[in-house]
Amino acid sequence: MAQAIVYSSTHCNFCQQLKSYLTEQNISFEERNIDEKEEYFQELSRLGVMSVPLTVIGEKQILGFNPTRIKKALAVLEEAAK
Repeated sequence: MAQAIVYSSTHCNFCQQLKSYLTEQNISFEERNIDEKEEYFQELSRLGVMSVPLTVIGEKQILGFNPTRIKKALAVLEEAAK
């Protein structure tokens, strides 16, 4: 199971940076590109967010490319899994 869900769009530089970072850190993620599926755009809207990238880790939503918050959210998730 993916550790994170990443809402992205096709021509988003921060999205590319985020996906590269997650890959480099061996953090598994499911990408949901809002340009490719209307359903993903609707999910993003229901979350109350209108911009990407948005990373969802457990209950945490992290807007933009923020490695510090990503690491903290993963630590909380790992702690909860114990």
